[in-house]
Amino acid sequence: MNAAGRDESASDPDDPVAELSYMAASRELDGIVEFFEKSEVDVDQLVARLERATAIVDELDRRIRRTRAQVEELVPKLEAVGRTQSDTTPEDEEGAPGAGDAESLVVPGDKGESDGDTLPF
Repeated sequence: MNAAGRDESASDPDDPVAELSYMAASRELDGIVEFFEKSEVDVDQLVARLERATAIVDELDRRIRRTRAQVEELVPKLEAVGRTQSDTTPEDEEGAPGAGDAESLVVPGDKGESDGDTLPF
């Protein structure tokens, strides 16, 4: 909280959705869901909160899709760099990172396999 007593990580319903951090937008969406889960919903706020929730969901979905596309673009580049490094590393140098050891380029828990629908981490 800041000196004015406002939690700086909390979002203001007047803040543009695109300017919210992912976590602030997610927390605000949780608050809206709690509002709708109440047994008595304030009808005066119903449409405004529903519109805000829709805007937040759309923005978060857009960010997730953009991030996924960026990751899908970067992973093959990283894999190519890894293959290039393992091809150019002398195998006879003991103790050298990646010296003939393809496993040294694999992220723990990743066996280098991808079904195209899941991220490698």
